[in-house]
Amino acid sequence: MARFPAGVVVATTLDEHGLPRGFTASSFCSVSLTPPLVLVCLADSAESYGAFTRCARFAVSVLGPEHSALATRFATRSADKFADRGLTLTAARLPAVEGARSVLDCTVHERYPAGDHVIIVGRVTGARLGEGEPMVYFDRAFRSLA
Repeated sequence: MARFPAGVVVATTLDEHGLPRGFTASSFCSVSLTPPLVLVCLADSAESYGAFTRCARFAVSVLGPEHSALATRFATRSADKFADRGLTLTAARLPAVEGARSVLDCTVHERYPAGDHVIIVGRVTGARLGEGEPMVYFDRAFRSLA
């Protein structure tokens, strides 16, 4: 699957104590227009797995090439993902990436176990659109469209 180019997102939520949690994903796609549904996949070994299996809401930030360091940070185990600047809040008060190509607020519609991952389907409740080229993950590296 490393040879399949995919967009890069950061998914974020708040855990039961109100602490921000998040991860980088390239497994993200639109599911339905009516109602507006998207999905993101999360490994069951991820640090944020527990928070995402219990949360009612989450946000998805579609990244651009300038977000590669942030994408790496959110993909790194034990990193302090929320310590640095570059984050903002969505209309639903969830953490999101500042300057993202788009940011979606979602409520959890359904969760499906799938091998060593969980598929989280979210109903889009709000969207903020940005400008610019997207970041792409291909052959185990972040890339830009040329």
